[in-house]
Amino acid sequence: MSETTHDGGVAVSARPSPDEGLSGAELAAKYGLAVSGARPGLVEYVRQLLGRRHFILAFSQAKLTAQYSQAKLGQLWQVATPLLNAAVYYLIFGLILHASKGMPSDVYIPFLVTGVFVFTFTQSSVMAGVRAISGNLGLVRALHFPRAALPISFSLQQLQQLLFSMIVLFLVAIGFGSYPSLSWVLIVPVLALQFLFNTGLALIMARMGAKTPDLAQLMPFVMRTWMYASGVMFSIPVMLADKPAWVADVLQWNPAAIYMDLMRFALIDGYGSENLPPHVWAVAAGWAVLVALGGFVYFWKAEERYGRG
Repeated sequence: MSETTHDGGVAVSARPSPDEGLSGAELAAKYGLAVSGARPGLVEYVRQLLGRRHFILAFSQAKLTAQYSQAKLGQLWQVATPLLNAAVYYLIFGLILHASKGMPSDVYIPFLVTGVFVFTFTQSSVMAGVRAISGNLGLVRALHFPRAALPISFSLQQLQQLLFSMIVLFLVAIGFGSYPSLSWVLIVPVLALQFLFNTGLALIMARMGAKTPDLAQLMPFVMRTWMYASGVMFSIPVMLADKPAWVADVLQWNPAAIYMDLMRFALIDGYGSENLPPHVWAVAAGWAVLVALGGFVYFWKAEERYGRG
């Protein structure tokens, strides 16, 4: 379209834009634009995580290798640390406080070592989860990837560390008369359920730790209290026999105690089903599914906020 000006020239008028009058949201929808760093849908988020599975595995292995790289004994500390803890607990609780009442020493020692190793798996996953985002801000801010990959990889690191330590746990069990049997097959589903539970808990703590870094200083006290309440060093039903029944029930049904008792039942010949709460497998599966799914959704809800504070 053109028109003649006063001086005889011809001026060309601009055609109206086809996007004129459209709002920002309408323009974005028209041209397929999205907010930078926006949280993807839950299904898409899972798809992105599956696409990063090789990164998750490689990152967890690298962290595991680097964990003790400055120590002369290296990876042996993966086994030595929980073993030394077990030795200290045996000295204090087994010999001095007689927390082993009701159990012969050939049952109590593998009972204690199993409890320490299994609880350490959960404890380490939680502590790593707290620092998963706040301790890796450089990586979070530099690269675009689903942030859940970090707490999941840290949980996987702790699982690999436990699997390495299981060799020593097997030797302790055999050394005190619990030889390999069909019940040892149950170790696989127990570890799978505990890994799901630990991962969900690590995701929850990663979101909380990203917002409140000081949580990392508080969690050792929380974990120590949880350890003492979970029967790591003593049998809950025996120790609380003179207390109201509901107290023992509450402590036995907490997830840390559930996974420890299932591992003891699978591994130790003298630790029978009478030491387990009713419906123990259903409770173990329920804790795993509830915390894993709940933790994943809880973490995903804040995906766009990680690294922006």
